[in-house]
Amino acid sequence: MKAWEYIYDLTKNAVPVVLSEDEQTWEASNAAEKQVDNMLRVYWASHVPGSHAPESVVIAAVQSIEALGCDVSAAEELIPEGLDALKRNDMKALQRITARIFNILFMCPSDTSSDYWKSKLYQSFNEYEKAIEFPESTAETLPNAVLYDKTKAAWLGRLCGGGLGTALEGYTTAQLKKKFGEIRTYVRNPNTYNDDITYEIAFLEACCKVQGMPTSADIADQWLELIPCGWSAEQVALDNLRRGMYPPESGLFRNPYREWIGAQMRGAVCGQVAPLNPRKAALLAWRDAEISHHGNGILGEVFNAVLVSLAYGEDPMRRCLEKAVSYIPKDSEYASVLHFALAQCMKKQDFYEAWAACEEKYKRYNWIHAYPNAAAEVVALYFGKDNFNDVMHYIAMCGQDVDCNAAQLGAALGAKLGTKGIEDHWTDPFGDEIITYLRGNKTVSLQELINKTVSVVKQLEDV
Repeated sequence: MKAWEYIYDLTKNAVPVVLSEDEQTWEASNAAEKQVDNMLRVYWASHVPGSHAPESVVIAAVQSIEALGCDVSAAEELIPEGLDALKRNDMKALQRITARIFNILFMCPSDTSSDYWKSKLYQSFNEYEKAIEFPESTAETLPNAVLYDKTKAAWLGRLCGGGLGTALEGYTTAQLKKKFGEIRTYVRNPNTYNDDITYEIAFLEACCKVQGMPTSADIADQWLELIPCGWSAEQVALDNLRRGMYPPESGLFRNPYREWIGAQMRGAVCGQVAPLNPRKAALLAWRDAEISHHGNGILGEVFNAVLVSLAYGEDPMRRCLEKAVSYIPKDSEYASVLHFALAQCMKKQDFYEAWAACEEKYKRYNWIHAYPNAAAEVVALYFGKDNFNDVMHYIAMCGQDVDCNAAQLGAALGAKLGTKGIEDHWTDPFGDEIITYLRGNKTVSLQELINKTVSVVKQLEDV
């Protein structure tokens, strides 16, 4: 049936109804007004659910567009006016000011003096792959028992890292140290309720549905089916997807957060399903990342995917780190962050000194941006080496987006060490039930995730 026929039948068969005055009310519009205004207040001033750290995604959007090499001075001039409207609860003015800010951001000119334009921006996997020398593909596979144990440990490491970091994200090293001293375990009872694992579950579902290498569109379809809402880059992508805009446009179009950590935080699962195959891990990561990110934001997910893939091998973690860095094009800005962090590690020979240099270098970036968090991963892994306890300690003390970073490194250490490498005090708080906010599936079995991951590894072995 043609679309016009559906609408014609709908109209033709409609029987007129005379509504009473009460039935003619517009209560839905009043509810919509409250919802829209409340969400705008959250965008201007809110607190991170897990740690209560303050944030403002509207002001952060201005910050992020400047980090993308643009002149945002006109938008910055409106920030005081917006904060004043928020303080006065003048929602009419705040709606107008916010729209003006975003209008300026998406039309602002490039700042040719910005360092951003001194590096190459990689915009497709083919372009990226030409800049990298991947090793020859081998048929190397892990024994089933080893694969299962490392897969289980990678998931456990991710849960432990996320549980540790959720209570700490959004703070600086100085503030964390002042409040908690040296953090070596959970500062409160951990839980699994965060976005670090949600998108990785959607990725696994896409792999299972297609029984092969999923495309970006395949993964995006699972986002639409399973994920009701997101934050920053992911929410922009979901809005774009719901308007029928698929990757890569969904991650690029009017997305000021496209080089934030959202893709970087979900790379581990791509490495898990491609153990010992960094090219395959990188390709899967690229496809997943371009749903919500672009350029250096995508390279962030590639980095973590490759790191976890390599961790399944015999090399120590510091060597895996060095190899993962080598799979990021040297002329990209993201690579400059990794190399700077590594240089500080070798130069300073002390965790706090090395991290202080990185914290100072990247202070102009939002704590949810990929760059300071990539630097944190490098420093924590360099000094923590093959010790799960030490890596968790160092990544916690870095601050920034701790749960995302600790979950990715936890997965890498799990893949490296197996279940024996993670002490019971980390894993004891977790059972088989993982609580999520996935649509229609609020709890997920850890055992099921392990089994699905192993199954996907097998289905992708010959791809």
